Amino acid sequence: MPLLTRIRGPRDLDRLSLEQLDQLAGEIRTFLVDAVSKTGGHLGPNLGVVELTIALHRVFESPRDKVLWDTGHQSYVHKLLTGRQDFSKLKMKGGLSGYPSQAESEHDVIENSHASTVLGWADGLAKANQLQKRDDHVVAVIGDGALTGGMAWEALNNIAEAKDRPLVIVVNDNERSYAPTIGGLANHLATLRTTDGYERFLSRTKEILDRTPVVGRPLYETLHGAKKGLKDFIAPQGMFEDLGLKYVGPIDGHDIEALESALARAKRFGGPVIVHCLTEKGRGYQPALQDEADRFHAVGKIHPDTGLPIATSGADWTSVFGEEMVRLGEEREDIVAITAAMLQPVGLDKFAKRFPDRVYDVGIAEQHGAVSAAGLATGGLHPVFAVYATFLNRAFDQVLMDVALHKCGVTFVLDRAGITGTDGASHNGMWDMSILQVVPGLRLAAPRDADQVRAQLREAVQVEDAPTVVRFSKGAVGPAVPAVGRVGGMDVLREPGTDRPDVLLVSVGALAPMCLEIADLLDKQGISTTVVDPRWVKPVDEAMAPLAERHRVVVTVEDNSRVGGVGSAIAQALRDAGVDVPLRDFGIPPRFLDHASRAEVMAEIGLTAPDIARQVTGLVSKLDGRYDRTPAEVEPARD
Repeated sequence: MPLLTRIRGPRDLDRLSLEQLDQLAGEIRTFLVDAVSKTGGHLGPNLGVVELTIALHRVFESPRDKVLWDTGHQSYVHKLLTGRQDFSKLKMKGGLSGYPSQAESEHDVIENSHASTVLGWADGLAKANQLQKRDDHVVAVIGDGALTGGMAWEALNNIAEAKDRPLVIVVNDNERSYAPTIGGLANHLATLRTTDGYERFLSRTKEILDRTPVVGRPLYETLHGAKKGLKDFIAPQGMFEDLGLKYVGPIDGHDIEALESALARAKRFGGPVIVHCLTEKGRGYQPALQDEADRFHAVGKIHPDTGLPIATSGADWTSVFGEEMVRLGEEREDIVAITAAMLQPVGLDKFAKRFPDRVYDVGIAEQHGAVSAAGLATGGLHPVFAVYATFLNRAFDQVLMDVALHKCGVTFVLDRAGITGTDGASHNGMWDMSILQVVPGLRLAAPRDADQVRAQLREAVQVEDAPTVVRFSKGAVGPAVPAVGRVGGMDVLREPGTDRPDVLLVSVGALAPMCLEIADLLDKQGISTTVVDPRWVKPVDEAMAPLAERHRVVVTVEDNSRVGGVGSAIAQALRDAGVDVPLRDFGIPPRFLDHASRAEVMAEIGLTAPDIARQVTGLVSKLDGRYDRTPAEVEPARD
């Protein structure tokens, strides 16, 4: 009987011998490769933390002790050891989340899946323990990549303030976030990895000096008294100790016995301790180890034996952007690129290969990236900062006060905008078109297809006196959606065929095919519809109000929160222009969405062509004074 099937909770690990624990680690890696290859998920990071997770759960007593995971993508092993071994629907509707989830288990605490936050959580929990006189432990696991984030260092500064407040910080050092970790901190950790440790040096020195007559012992004691200076010279962990943090390590992150010993020492210490563990991302799976780009950080469905994808899709939004960036780079020497530790995921790898001196990886530091972009723009360059839409939230103040206030020509490219689905609540890019509406001077584009990504990116980088934003979806990009006309700066995607059409349907971004389907469904009900794509959704095109005035109803459809989004901005523009036409906005409700496929989430929130067509039909029928085509319940029109 496999050992893994006998693990129902962390305490089941206590009765296993070291030999059995090594066997369990092997079984877990086999399980992960087999399970994740069927569903997709974060494979490489979890293969790297198997022994570390086992040791954590043997030394600490979760859930009484709080084991916190930064970002949380490396929590699969934690799930397996806390009674969750059905991975058949990982990241699917009704299945396990790809991140920690309080709804799944009392062993899970943080589920925000944004990096560099765990130390702030740990600081707060440790303070709560101290104030309420609890003796349970707080353990924060953070990767070397996440340590490049400024929030982590803000937390460390606060944690170090209380020398008597117990808190264990485990640095999972695999030299990578997605790709290899960069920056000064990465270089420092590399020094710690490669420098022979002080303790071993001092031990060897003692052996030699003990054999030296007269001066040997006094010299050893002098060296021991100079411990701090020697440590900085021989193994420069002094950076952490200068903050007031006890440092233990580096520890082999795949040696369970060594890990347990280090963690047990840290547990006994009465203050904050850093345990520095060296792990190998993708360990035990050769296809991952051979993947130099990101060690199978995140994979789709793959062949478990080869690691090759089972199916390949057509061009995706990210690759379209990446290829156009290379063309722009060849045409304009002033164009530079910025990424926050996600060079390949945001499509800048080809640009970096072609122009290595014109790309800047700032680490997991979106705030710094935005301010640095302002500096680059002020220095005469045009930076393009490519980032996941959900992560731009972290840099809002810098977009507002550093880029926009100073009228800097910076282009932000938001990947994974709208509903992303399987990665859950905090990866959906559903807030950007709301929060950016308040930024003076900012211009925001939502391309509907690959051709528009190329065209609108080029339009964006022409703007030198204000921030511009280009946002697009996750996954495969569909066929081109041609325009049949132009009104102002807006593309007309469908003409109504009548002088006084019923509905002006405003399609935002990648929802254009769905909006054309809505128009077809309305046409079958005798409702004439004009479909327009604003292209640039902020500011609202001046031609929007006159166009709306020629229709009976305005309907907006966007892959963004309804609160403060494009629909709200158009409604305000119509009011300001004195256009009294009912407007109904469709978008994402203001709530956190559970993980499921994009299509399943869209269906759950009613953002589908049949759902919208049904409600619009009811609205038009109400205006006609007819209710025969109206469903049983229709939401009232919003004036």
